[in-house]
Amino acid sequence: MNSERPDLNGADPAVVAYVEALEAELARLRSSGRPATRSTEPAYSQAEGEAALSSEPSEPPTTLNLISISAAGRAKRTPRHLYYRQRRGGMGIFDLENLDGDPPAFLTIADAAQAIVLLTDQGRAFRIPVADLPESPVHARGQSLAGRLSLLPNERLAVVFPDTGGAYLTLVTQRGQVRRMRYHYFGPSLSPGTLMFDPKEGGAPAAACWSDGDAELFIATRKGDAIRFAERQVPVRGCLGLRVDPDDAVVAVTPVRPDGGVFLLGNDGKGSIRLMAGFALNKAPGSGGKVAFKTDRLVGAVATGVEHDIFIISQLGKIIRFQADEAPPKEGVVQGVNCMALRADETAALTGCAVPT
Repeated sequence: MNSERPDLNGADPAVVAYVEALEAELARLRSSGRPATRSTEPAYSQAEGEAALSSEPSEPPTTLNLISISAAGRAKRTPRHLYYRQRRGGMGIFDLENLDGDPPAFLTIADAAQAIVLLTDQGRAFRIPVADLPESPVHARGQSLAGRLSLLPNERLAVVFPDTGGAYLTLVTQRGQVRRMRYHYFGPSLSPGTLMFDPKEGGAPAAACWSDGDAELFIATRKGDAIRFAERQVPVRGCLGLRVDPDDAVVAVTPVRPDGGVFLLGNDGKGSIRLMAGFALNKAPGSGGKVAFKTDRLVGAVATGVEHDIFIISQLGKIIRFQADEAPPKEGVVQGVNCMALRADETAALTGCAVPT
């Protein structure tokens, strides 16, 4: 095979942009010592090629890790600073490999000295120190967690979150039941497989978030409906947080402030920041939701600010990092703007984080 670069003069601009993007990625792989693999991705547009070439260092070395976990429980951790920012709408880079139809399903950020907590659809909890996950390069297969979780037959992972030591952890089920628990329940004393609640009461766990005790909760469903209320209104034994239609399900919960916003992402790669100034506060939990975002399927929601970065991973294992302020904030209902370029692919999960400037 002739490996010399052909003359691209007169070639289609999209082809030139794609070749240049591949050359840039090959140079980056060689500099990091990682082996290059043949790409099976289709050609991208010139704009997408330019977006891939525009990646820039995002932060100095940090002990914070981006943790990717597949639906079947393969996990990898990679130092967060190894992910370079791209412009919103870029094509991203490959992260956790999709092996045998096992796509990425969870994305979270935790310090190497912390732990992650995994909840199953049976309401059981497991705690794994981040340091016990082998550190991996950006593109890796990951390691199976099966030996650590001891899952029951037909039991699946449902929610993953870091043990950051917040004051309260709010859990929401698929049917909208909400419960607020003190942080120590998920600390080092957590026994593997502890039953945190009965899924027969409100369905399987769907989402979780940490809060400081006096925030507001924003709960969103797959159809893009949401509710906002003060977290202190949740009683000790829990309550119905949101009435969910039979053909819908909760997919996200995040703490918010009246002057803040929430980044919402659809499965088509479109997203937007919904400002709470344009989303009314409910007097109490338990009512029906209002349309927060126009989408065929909402993937997730995360509270964000201008100093935050957004990470999105797709079902094919591609990941993108961009600054949250590239997504236009809106007070009203919108469909969103392109946040990730997709080809025969869908977004699978997202997370956000504050990045010191």
